[in-house]
Amino acid sequence: MLRGGDASTPMAATTESIRTVPRRRAWGGARFTESAWGYGFVALPMAVFGVFFLYPFGYAMYISLYDWGILGKAAGSQAGFANYRALWNDNTFHIALKNTLEYTVAVVPLEMALGLSMALIVNARIRAQTFFRAAFYFPSITSSVAITSIAIFILNANGLLNHIIGGHHSWFGEPSTALWSIVGLNAWTTAGTVMLFYLAALQAISTDVYEAAALDGTSRWRTFTRITFPLLRPAHFFVLVVFGIGALKLFDQAFLVSGGTGGPNYSTTSAVLYIYLKAFHSFQMGVAAAAGVVLFVIIFGLTLINRFTLGRAELG
Repeated sequence: MLRGGDASTPMAATTESIRTVPRRRAWGGARFTESAWGYGFVALPMAVFGVFFLYPFGYAMYISLYDWGILGKAAGSQAGFANYRALWNDNTFHIALKNTLEYTVAVVPLEMALGLSMALIVNARIRAQTFFRAAFYFPSITSSVAITSIAIFILNANGLLNHIIGGHHSWFGEPSTALWSIVGLNAWTTAGTVMLFYLAALQAISTDVYEAAALDGTSRWRTFTRITFPLLRPAHFFVLVVFGIGALKLFDQAFLVSGGTGGPNYSTTSAVLYIYLKAFHSFQMGVAAAAGVVLFVIIFGLTLINRFTLGRAELG
């Protein structure tokens, strides 16, 4: 039988041993190893981002302040905002911005409407569902050059479309229809990708809300407008930002249908095509870099506007 004084001896010894164990250092052991691996995995993509994105952007801002030609900075060139003043007074640049904004305002809602419609179709329980998913998405994985080349053949004055409608209209060859033909072409080719984002968002909506709406006798249209469409708000924001940025960077279709000139009558001159022409036709690298900086500011500003309007719910 233990005496009263011996009963506390094991507890006292355990407490003393805990006190004498050295505390693990904050920068040692498993925690440090885990952090090192994490920073190691992040370091490579951040290095790639810095080399291929941050450094070129910073260098473009530097070039935009000088009279910079194909061989580098002109002799005696002083840092200043002459290139930005030249853009301010360049009517062609104003037309390019106008075309780009008009194209964006037209093509993005059309892409969203087509993509959401196709997502609703393939999300429903229909026959050959897999076939329709593949068929709707197929144009998005096809080469843009190939699709545009076929579209030029179909939409020329003697093309297939004019044979069908009985007209003789060059859709890419006239200023009144050239840009809008690109809008229709790109809306069709990119709607499949938009469909995937909306389809993922639709499948993430709980079926409980639809069951409750069915019990209340809610019509399909009212269910869509009052339940489905509002719950797709994060997808609306994502698609609007991502595809809006893509639309503001229109280049390949405008280059192909105009033969690299931005015609007819500057109707297909986009902001990026303007930068290309200034850099590689006129060899005014400083002006081209300044136009790129202006385009970045416009894209960044519109993205912030979308973030604090449509994406306001995401801030919480």
